[in-house]
Amino acid sequence: INSILSLITFKNKPVQEVGCGLYLLGISINSLFLMIFFVLKFSFLLLTQIEIITNDKFFYIQCHSIDFLLRICLQMDQWLNACIALERIITAIQGAHFDKKQSRKVAKFIIIFLYLIIIGTSLHDPIYRGIVDEKDESEDNQKGRKWCIVRYDQSLRTYDHIIHTIHFFGPFFINIISSTILILNKTHRELKIHPGRIYKEVFRDQIHQHKHLLIAPLVLILLAVPRLILTYLSKCMESNDDIWLYLAGYFISFLPSMMSFLVFVMPSKFYKKEFGKTIDQYRKVLRTLFESPLK
Repeated sequence: INSILSLITFKNKPVQEVGCGLYLLGISINSLFLMIFFVLKFSFLLLTQIEIITNDKFFYIQCHSIDFLLRICLQMDQWLNACIALERIITAIQGAHFDKKQSRKVAKFIIIFLYLIIIGTSLHDPIYRGIVDEKDESEDNQKGRKWCIVRYDQSLRTYDHIIHTIHFFGPFFINIISSTILILNKTHRELKIHPGRIYKEVFRDQIHQHKHLLIAPLVLILLAVPRLILTYLSKCMESNDDIWLYLAGYFISFLPSMMSFLVFVMPSKFYKKEFGKTIDQYRKVLRTLFESPLK
């Protein structure tokens, strides 16, 4: 639902006149694929464990692909958020001199570049994935379960942790620094227009006016923290006592990718207006379709 609502907002040409619109469209498409891959992963895991799917080749293919694609989509979502924050700074600093066409060209290049970098730094994941057959000795029929796990040596595990940390904290710091610079820039501009005002008062007003720019990255990173923690846990669970804690942490880590409509569209008058226009267009089309047969 989040992805569809975001897509019908950011597909409009007025939104895509600048690079920021392309980043937002990219986030919408990325989150849609992310949810598709997540549902596939969950479904395949469930169907494999209850032995509806027993084809080893099929299990092998999904083991080496689904988790890899999920990882790419999750990391890409964070970097696209950071790109939006950087675009806002450039727009605020350049003002009337901001080149929309150049912004679009740069955005297209950055999106492709980010995908290549993320894929390149994550290629070790599918390479070192494998299937493990587990026999449950406590059951009479000794039913076997298949698990898709990744096995790294110490050096590769260290590299994987470093890459995860960079992809996790890099976009967060870009978001926070960009938001802070944007607020400071707007504060200085406001003081130039109204030189008699006190700096602290203007700065406080700007923070209140743009607080969503600071709150959003903090909320998103808090929701994504469980995924980072689970990444550093390199051993398998030996008990079912804390199973719901691990599952809850895993599911919560997908929430940031399901909140683009709330984070970007709802606080913006322009994006809400574009969303309303699209909804009105769809209503007219549906009204025409239902009225035509009657006539």
